[in-house]
Amino acid sequence: MFCYQCEQAAKGEGCTKIGVCGKQPEVADLQDLTAYAMRGLALVAKRGRETGNTSENVDAYMAESLFSTLTNVNFDDKYFVAMINQIVRYRDELRAQIENTGNTLDLPEGPATWVPASDEAGLLAQAEDKGLLNYPTDNPDIASLMHTLLFGLKGIAAYADHAQILGKRDPEIYAFFEKALSAGYDGVERSLEDWVGLVLECGKINLRTMELLDEANTSTYGNPTPTEVPLGHRKGKCILVSGHDLKDLDMLLQQTEGKGIDIYTHGEMIPCHGYPELKKYPHFYGHFGTAWQNQQKEFKNFPGPILMTTNCLQRPQDVYRDSIYTTGLVGWPDVPHIDHDAKGWKDFSPVINKALEMDGWTDDEDKGTVLVGFGHNAVMGVADKVVEAVKSGAIRHFFLVGGCDGAKPGRNYYTEFVEKTPKDTVVLTLACGKFRFFDKQLGDIGGIPRLLDVGQCNDAYSAIQIALALSKAFDTPVNELPLSMILSWYEQKAVAILLTLLYLGIKDIRLGPTLPAFITPNVLNFLVENYDIKPITTPDEDLKAILGSAA
Repeated sequence: MFCYQCEQAAKGEGCTKIGVCGKQPEVADLQDLTAYAMRGLALVAKRGRETGNTSENVDAYMAESLFSTLTNVNFDDKYFVAMINQIVRYRDELRAQIENTGNTLDLPEGPATWVPASDEAGLLAQAEDKGLLNYPTDNPDIASLMHTLLFGLKGIAAYADHAQILGKRDPEIYAFFEKALSAGYDGVERSLEDWVGLVLECGKINLRTMELLDEANTSTYGNPTPTEVPLGHRKGKCILVSGHDLKDLDMLLQQTEGKGIDIYTHGEMIPCHGYPELKKYPHFYGHFGTAWQNQQKEFKNFPGPILMTTNCLQRPQDVYRDSIYTTGLVGWPDVPHIDHDAKGWKDFSPVINKALEMDGWTDDEDKGTVLVGFGHNAVMGVADKVVEAVKSGAIRHFFLVGGCDGAKPGRNYYTEFVEKTPKDTVVLTLACGKFRFFDKQLGDIGGIPRLLDVGQCNDAYSAIQIALALSKAFDTPVNELPLSMILSWYEQKAVAILLTLLYLGIKDIRLGPTLPAFITPNVLNFLVENYDIKPITTPDEDLKAILGSAA
């Protein structure tokens, strides 16, 4: 195996024996083979789209397949064996459909013609020359950009999958999957500049995908509103929901209504408390724990079952292994999985029955609250106050401090940075990176909280909309606003978001705790020269560089 798609790549170079995430080499190789098979489907689907032969099932499966290979989603080798075979079935069915309408494909030998082995051992043998180190180029910078493009696609796929679950699709997104996955395998020669263009186009498509998901979430569950979320618990039976998926939470809330079971969020599910159509349930109570990487320490202390809805799963520990469940694209060998029926409905009875069997919380405990629900609609609702505070000097600067959290040393930088921000500055935050400081009491500026939780990682769209609105309000380019982005990254959704910021021309981004291993020195120089992207240093040095000596 060779995998370096996440920030915790071994030695900052890549995992070659077992993933830091717990991914076994067999699973890593099958995921690479899944991506290779997807390129074959993309080549055929691209030709199909050109000839009017499209398939909604193929479109949806592209997003699902790519999402399943994202870090910390699925660790089950059998899942990927089945997925590879389904991808090839879709490819061959679509090929036949295209040819039956009188069209030809004329595709080169490779992923479009590849025949999978009949068993897992054969597939693993085929995977040996289909990984990241076997891309069809001798140019390390082009390979770097091809990898960056693939990782960005995986991030887009996560957001596209969430959106399509709620019934929102855009053909432009699926067409880009086909275009980007085909590149390098379609026989077309591309220059370094061509690959840079594709990578930036990936950022453009991710912006559209996040916009679509924002529309899906808010049209279904309403615009988030500022909401106090308890960090303690109350006596009673309980279920913990982790991951990112709003519809799974909604279905669970419906099925537990009136059963005496309280629902708690974990990780990136905390912003769900701000959605009107979710927080209307009285048994949707509070939040337990912090970021994904702490689950092995935290889950053992939760006295009810745990439902993992999307990525961020770690190897379940024995102490809670019989009370954890997966659903959607998440999977771990021998962990019970809740699937959906033909209409998308999921029966969470096994989780509910487990909650009724377990002790639940035996007392009440108050651990204070945190405030969530500051999406772009909520912030824009007080835009006049924000603008006036900036004009009067009450607010000197905005910081967007957020992104993925992780276990690697150095991430305390973000805690210290937020703690040291001056009292006349506002911190916007999103994604699980906020758990480094989400419970800090920073106070307010004229009634505007100094710490504004914008939401999940996909709610980067909200942060972008807030920045664009401020730019319009002050009639100044975004790069000239009193706004600085201090980002942490871990997995491929963060890659997609970074590409979106670059597509928008956002400059002077500080990124950490380390720079991606898949970025070559030449590609890094391009980013520095064109976007002034830079690694984080220390909180004191970075604050001084941003604010000057008055920091």
